[in-house]
Amino acid sequence: MISYMDYKISRQPIRIVDLKVDQSILKVKSLHLINVGHIPARIHYRSQATFTYWAIVYISGGSGTYRVNRGENQTVRQGSFFLLYPGAVFDYGPGENEHWDEHYFTIEGKRIQEWLDTWLTEPDRVRNTEEEQLTKINRIFMLMETGIPNNIDRAALLVEAMLLDLIMSSETPPKITKAENALGLIEAISDYVYRSFDAGELCERQHISFPTLRRIVSKYTGYPLNEYVHRLKMAEAKNILLNTDQSLKEIAASLGYHDVFYFSRLFKKFVGVSPKLFRGTV
Repeated sequence: MISYMDYKISRQPIRIVDLKVDQSILKVKSLHLINVGHIPARIHYRSQATFTYWAIVYISGGSGTYRVNRGENQTVRQGSFFLLYPGAVFDYGPGENEHWDEHYFTIEGKRIQEWLDTWLTEPDRVRNTEEEQLTKINRIFMLMETGIPNNIDRAALLVEAMLLDLIMSSETPPKITKAENALGLIEAISDYVYRSFDAGELCERQHISFPTLRRIVSKYTGYPLNEYVHRLKMAEAKNILLNTDQSLKEIAASLGYHDVFYFSRLFKKFVGVSPKLFRGTV
């Protein structure tokens, strides 16, 4: 991962993860992730920009505008995503005295044309979603950082799945069933994998009471609420232990545990072995 400062773009460090392996050894041939990047608190507005590759841009905070080929200025806000692509001219970025938090994914491959022919309609339109995407994004960054070919393939397919989810969630949803509504609630809990679980915040977002939250989680997962949250975090901890060299303290903190000993006890409880033993033997 490259981390650098460019005060013309942002007053915070910019992260970029480039493709580290030869594309010829990747199993997924029709879609390649060239790089992924995170520009927190971006202040730079880019005018008359052109691009060689396609890019998916997701805005996790802040606001601004996006325009293609001198067309109308479209509003960009938290939860917006838009595309950059060859053969067009773009003006985009936060407005004066504004900023936004930007994650982007630079891609290439014939799979993109398949998207355009089927479900990726109106590529020049800003779309908005209320669904939190940072858990998925952090997973993609982590896979790219490993430099392992199989993980690079996984990251590319996760980007495709995320884009499809973004497209679907930005469209007017049909009437949902109770089971589908419950599934959405269960998926929303995964947004807390990389931070401390806040049941009150989740209930407010989902417009439900705390007893209803506990009842739905127990019914559809078979686990009490707190145990289910811990199990989600321990599953992600296993992935981090296998695919990175992060210390236990770093892993615990990234998953919302401030006490590494508490994290280790939970890991052994739900996985059956300590984190150190798991990393050393699996």
